[in-house]
Amino acid sequence: MTFKILTLGCKVNTYESEVMKENLIKNGYVEGEDFADIYIVNTCTVTDTSSHKSLKVIRQCLRKNPNAILVVCGCMIQVNPTSDTLKDVSILLGNKHKSEIISLIQEYQQNHQQIVAVENVMEAPFEAMVLNNFNRTRAFVKIEDGCENYCSYCIIPYARGKVRSKDPKLVIEEIENLVHQGHKEIVLTGIHTGHYGADLGEYHFSSLLRDILKVKGLERLRISSIEITELDDDVLELLKENPIIVSHLHVPIQNGSDTILKSMNRKYDKAYFEQKIEEIRRIRPNISITTDLIVGFPGETEELFQETVETMKRIRFSKIHVFPFSLRKGTKAEELPNHIDEKTKKERVRIMISLSRTLEEEYMEKFVGKKILFIPEKWEDGVLIGHTENYLLIKAKGNPKEVHENVFVTITSIEYPYCIGEECEKDTTV
Repeated sequence: MTFKILTLGCKVNTYESEVMKENLIKNGYVEGEDFADIYIVNTCTVTDTSSHKSLKVIRQCLRKNPNAILVVCGCMIQVNPTSDTLKDVSILLGNKHKSEIISLIQEYQQNHQQIVAVENVMEAPFEAMVLNNFNRTRAFVKIEDGCENYCSYCIIPYARGKVRSKDPKLVIEEIENLVHQGHKEIVLTGIHTGHYGADLGEYHFSSLLRDILKVKGLERLRISSIEITELDDDVLELLKENPIIVSHLHVPIQNGSDTILKSMNRKYDKAYFEQKIEEIRRIRPNISITTDLIVGFPGETEELFQETVETMKRIRFSKIHVFPFSLRKGTKAEELPNHIDEKTKKERVRIMISLSRTLEEEYMEKFVGKKILFIPEKWEDGVLIGHTENYLLIKAKGNPKEVHENVFVTITSIEYPYCIGEECEKDTTV
């Protein structure tokens, strides 16, 4: 039988989809194209838009092959498993049992009755998944699930439950296996990655980093996202001492106004955030720091929005991922007064995306004339495309044998979103 997995949302979903894919292939299923015998839709519900996209993909699968086995799983199902669109779905999973995909499909094949496996995840243990292969350049490793921050706008704690950490021994074994298979970069991911170890006593996120850095052959270690409050002295010391940890951190700020940050129930003010960023840049002067930003939050006046604009300019992020506020039923933000109209939100998104572009190009220009290492992820029409450790997107002439290998280039110009590189001699001088 053929299968096709459609993944929406975050890197955790990407990881879990890859685990399901690997399990299916191991058990004789064949990855198909557009028309398949089995569809698996791994949903997202972080915004209202992502929920609508998830439902749209589900309807498309039902139209493409009405006789297919349709599995729908993930955050949208965990939060709302009763949508009318789901009545014709074969198997409904929340954020548990994804590792049991084979047995669930086999059960449905025997009984041909809808399976609903949506359980309360608030007290669920960590569902240990192991990924044996991803791609030779970069592999995600899920180390944690759940979040207990309860930001006033966010539905994810209800979709993912409390913080649960993966056994550190399993994390190390998974990474060792991936490195042995030739992966040069490991990306640590989770719902609240930096809170890893909150349920493990004296073993913290920095403890795990320290153990991972001992893995022989690991060339790059990337943290997918981390809160500013979790970049403590231990983590910063490791960043200072270990070039294997890449010069790129994604640190969500969410807003640049203390008034809105407090209303969002974030755990810092902008002074704390800026001070910590300055500290990081003293350790790594050319580090790329990217962020997430929500505009149009309830109560965000024009004055407060302009305050956020000035905060973004002052911090000089290398990229800002901009989101309009999206109301999620059941969150504290639903009860807040002074909601912002959609037209204003769209205009603020436009302004912030324009600012992000300016900041991105300013950061990229710093590397023109510099020699830099990148790992090509693909080769198209004589051109290698891939990322540096600080996540510059490089385009350079080369040959397909260099894909997944270390390649040194001199940055000659910027053609957004690419840095154009000219390949250097095969040396290790940077």
